[in-house]
Amino acid sequence: MNPAAFPAPGAFIELPGGLPVPYVERGEGELLLFVHGSLCDYRYWQPQLAGLARQYRCVSVSLTHYWPAADAARGQPFSWRQHADELAAFVEALGAGPAHVIGHSRGGLVSFQFALRHPQHVRTLTLADPGGPVQQPGQRLATLPETVNALRARAVALIESGQVDAGLELFVDSVSRPGFWAKSTHAFRRMATDNAHTLGPQFQDSLPAYTREQAAEVQCPVLLIDGELSPEVFHRAVTALEAWLPDARRATVAGASHGMNLARPAAFNELIDRFVSGHAR
Repeated sequence: MNPAAFPAPGAFIELPGGLPVPYVERGEGELLLFVHGSLCDYRYWQPQLAGLARQYRCVSVSLTHYWPAADAARGQPFSWRQHADELAAFVEALGAGPAHVIGHSRGGLVSFQFALRHPQHVRTLTLADPGGPVQQPGQRLATLPETVNALRARAVALIESGQVDAGLELFVDSVSRPGFWAKSTHAFRRMATDNAHTLGPQFQDSLPAYTREQAAEVQCPVLLIDGELSPEVFHRAVTALEAWLPDARRATVAGASHGMNLARPAAFNELIDRFVSGHAR
């Protein structure tokens, strides 16, 4: 990724209440709204905007608390609910939509909740390795293993003690695969460093579980994407949603892990283009 492609400050939309939502926009046509996950911001989707702006109006947002407007959110709760509602207010303020919404990781959970809470703003939904637990019917909700909680606590402690790079490496490798951080581009590491302060508040904001009942309420077409090498927790969520959603299809990006849109951008963009073009107005 080229950080110069997204100079700060970029464009902002001010929501009711005064919070600014930074965004970047490329192209014209059907609206594609990209929603980032943990430690990321609108820069995460640069390969998608570069590859898809020839056919679509591509808009990538930075959610509240993330770069480049983190200071504006001081005192505001860090909340997946707020982020889902924020997307609806953003689309309304943009004067566009309904949107083809693409969310990755935690941004997938936020996008799923956006579609549930504000269905009038969502034409299609793409969830790439969506984050969050799965509540299987008749089973108790599985809690995170203590080893995972301990790893997360250690990552936050390292970041808060000033060992930001070590904390980010510990967390990022755990949700992708060992060695991912070391092999990441300078731009990706810079983006994660700019958003390292969000990791602690994120872990205090427990994500809701996907349920069969909620999935049945999502009436728009859904594309589920996982990486062939992604951690099992993401495959589990995709498999459950594939079975529960009324109108879903699934695709796997070969040879890629959690950051499949960065590792295999051409393959990822082709999946988006094929799906969206089949549900254009």
